[in-house]
Amino acid sequence: MADEYFYALTLKGAKSSEVWDPEGKGSEDFNGGHKLIIKQALLGPEAADGEVNVIQVEAMTWKDHVKIPVATLKAGGPNNQVLLDLSFPDPPVTFTLVQGSGPVHIIGHHLIGSSMEEFDDMEEVIDEMDEDEEGEEGAEEDEEDEEPKSKKAKTTNNTKGKTPVKNKANKK
Repeated sequence: MADEYFYALTLKGAKSSEVWDPEGKGSEDFNGGHKLIIKQALLGPEAADGEVNVIQVEAMTWKDHVKIPVATLKAGGPNNQVLLDLSFPDPPVTFTLVQGSGPVHIIGHHLIGSSMEEFDDMEEVIDEMDEDEEGEEGAEEDEEDEEPKSKKAKTTNNTKGKTPVKNKANKK
């Protein structure tokens, strides 16, 4: 089970940058590791009117490193905030204010996977749940077999969609 924490940083001043690297800080060994999800970037109230602020992210892709702008914000108008949905499963991630002086606030979630000890405990719980489900399925099958056969309706496929009519001539 992952733990979720609020994540926020502020970039203030030209060319300021922040690095998200929880694994570099000597954190515990976690199964699933760390994941950063960025949901919003917005300018602070003291941002200069008309100034364009550009946020760049440097992160790993599955092949190599990439540096790319992810948000452009301008104070004094409708573009002073932007909703994002960025996911970074592999630290480190560097956020840089490549243009403008901010302050720019970046908000999201830091997800932390379970520690290895918790993972071992979870395997035991899953095994117990599997055993319980197998027992319930067997009980359901027994209940179906106990249903009286006289109550089971016989169905026949009729290509015209009509129900078959019983022959009353045979009854005397």
